[in-house]
Amino acid sequence: MSSTDNGMKIGTARLGTDGPEVGVQGLGCMGMSFAYGPTDADEARATLERALELGVTLYDTADMYGAGENEKFISPFVRAHRDEITLATKFAISLDPSDPTKRTIRNDPPYVRQCVEDSLRRLGVDEIDLYYMHRRDVEVPVEESVGAMAELVREGKVRHLGLSEVTARELRAAQAVHPIAALQSEWSLFSRDIEDSVVAAAGELGIAVVPYSPLGRGFLTGAFADAEKELTSDDFRRHQPRFTGDNAAANAALLKPVRQVAAAHGATPGQIALAWVQQQARLRDGLTVVPIPGTRKRSRVEENTAATRIELSRDELELLEPIGGRVAGPRYADMSFTSAGRE
Repeated sequence: MSSTDNGMKIGTARLGTDGPEVGVQGLGCMGMSFAYGPTDADEARATLERALELGVTLYDTADMYGAGENEKFISPFVRAHRDEITLATKFAISLDPSDPTKRTIRNDPPYVRQCVEDSLRRLGVDEIDLYYMHRRDVEVPVEESVGAMAELVREGKVRHLGLSEVTARELRAAQAVHPIAALQSEWSLFSRDIEDSVVAAAGELGIAVVPYSPLGRGFLTGAFADAEKELTSDDFRRHQPRFTGDNAAANAALLKPVRQVAAAHGATPGQIALAWVQQQARLRDGLTVVPIPGTRKRSRVEENTAATRIELSRDELELLEPIGGRVAGPRYADMSFTSAGRE
């Protein structure tokens, strides 16, 4: 498989027991207008179209990305291809406009309803295919939040429900209230904490895992080695502990086996990182895994989807296995709002 083998459509998988059938790789849309510095809007729009040509049908956004601007950005594409795609968006996080590092998390029923109405309006649609609770507000029982989300399903505003960064216990509690189609959490060669208990719970309950940042926020591609020195001032990765200072240097050294495996396949390091995530479904009976690498370039979405056709050998998997346990620094400076922070 060559990294230029990009003309074939990817396969499909089902989210949850009764959820939508989607391409086995989705597209994270956040960076098209938020968090990763300046964007070429025309190229980003072309990337949405190219992804669909390649069989990508799950498009992921959230109301917090640019305070709703990301939903507005993808709205024309969504409306033009409404019957061909699965639209996912999220609620729960709001950022302080004066300080983007400060956030508020809310899961209370009135807020859930307010958020879905706002997202429907920005997206220009009557129904959201997959609606996620983006982060968990521990002051509100998860059963209460999911109950409010289930009301939106009954009203026809939402088709399927998802949760992000919840623990195994929270996932089971939610599933007891209403079927959950997808669990979205960070999962990559660099971030493996959900394997402690969450992955097994998802498999047991028939809930698909939708890994975000499967490329380690781009670090696993080798695109940069030190965020503080190499990325623009408005790129949020400059504030991520893993990508700065001594941690950045230590983690860059961990890419050596990824490059070694990539060379053997005639592929890129990023493709190997994605192939590893995709292959987790085959390594765990009954688990569905649909990663959503983000990009705003057609060439990258072609590269990413081609990774679905790479199969890593047992020896290659063993070579890559130690990486996760050697990563320096946490995923976020504040891990309290992640599943690992509450396990």
